[in-house]
Amino acid sequence: MVDMDKVLALHEAHTGVLDIKGDFDVTTRNDLSEAYTPGVAGLAKLIESDPSAKAKYTMSGKLVSIVSDGTAVLGLGNVGPAASLPIIEGKALLYKDFSGVNAVPMALEQTSVDEFVQTVVNMSTSFSGIHLEDIAAPRCFEIEEKLKEKLDIPVYHDDQEGTAIVVLAGLINAAKVVNKPLKDLKIVLNGVGASGYATGKLLAEAGIKHITLLDRHGVIREDDTRYNAYQRKLAGMVNQADGQTLDDVIAHQDVFIGLSDEKVLSADQVKRMNDAPIIFALANPVPEIDPDEANAAGAKVVATGSSQWPNQVNNILAFPGLFKGLLETGVKSVDSQLQSEVAHALADMIQNPNPTNIVPGVFDDGVVDAVSGAVATFAKK
Repeated sequence: MVDMDKVLALHEAHTGVLDIKGDFDVTTRNDLSEAYTPGVAGLAKLIESDPSAKAKYTMSGKLVSIVSDGTAVLGLGNVGPAASLPIIEGKALLYKDFSGVNAVPMALEQTSVDEFVQTVVNMSTSFSGIHLEDIAAPRCFEIEEKLKEKLDIPVYHDDQEGTAIVVLAGLINAAKVVNKPLKDLKIVLNGVGASGYATGKLLAEAGIKHITLLDRHGVIREDDTRYNAYQRKLAGMVNQADGQTLDDVIAHQDVFIGLSDEKVLSADQVKRMNDAPIIFALANPVPEIDPDEANAAGAKVVATGSSQWPNQVNNILAFPGLFKGLLETGVKSVDSQLQSEVAHALADMIQNPNPTNIVPGVFDDGVVDAVSGAVATFAKK
């Protein structure tokens, strides 16, 4: 367990975990004239005539904005924009430490979708990419769609694309461990918010068609108006099991993917799944089923979102290297083809997958290079 007294002391001592560091020491009049006035006047005139030059001559060419309204923080819910700052500040630190990418946390008030979008658009000149974080569904889907339409820089929602990438990477290798074809797997996906929707969509686009989607009212059906349009559309893309509750549909499934809540899957339900079941219990901080309980019930592969157990399926494997690659290549969109490319690159890092080793570790050498390399390969294609 984390010692909160130490956490508070660390963050208080540094007033957070980030600083701005200059790349140029100003110690002489000549330094001042080149770094600031009068030199910057010439830069301003140059960029006035060619706005694209800002990416070459200012920090905007290497800066990502991490934007959140704090409406859907993992494990905490709607904590508000101010309380989202420690999370997005921490992600900015991980960007810098893991991949050298510069990122700045920005908390926005909880406004309408259109006002949120316009605010990001209005400040976008300062950045080369937008990383959306902890925004509730379905507004997060609308926000991302509208920003992609309006902006000519990458827009990436980590709760969606990041989760989908890492789940697909883990599932590619888990299928190898249980000796089942990836596309033939029968999957129950429990929790179809931002992460679950994007994950289900990517898995369907990867050729997996037997995916049963469950959310708060049970199995999502295409004609069930209790669900949003995105969830219903996804339900129409896949083949679902008969039944309404998780207990109804869990029998004879190969995979359980939980992006939902703690302790929603029982050992008895695992026992009713097909031989060598795969369990991705990704709720944090407490998974949908305790890994030891899942293993005892016959699970062949168990993954969680936590570092406490083997097979940590976590977004941190994706986002630092992803934006490093986007900035280096100029790729503008994180579409399903790019997500799949990155997922396969992460899976390929594990030469001989086994039940406790289906994805690389967060601190393994080469993770960032593998992901950024996948973006470069995609760019060439």
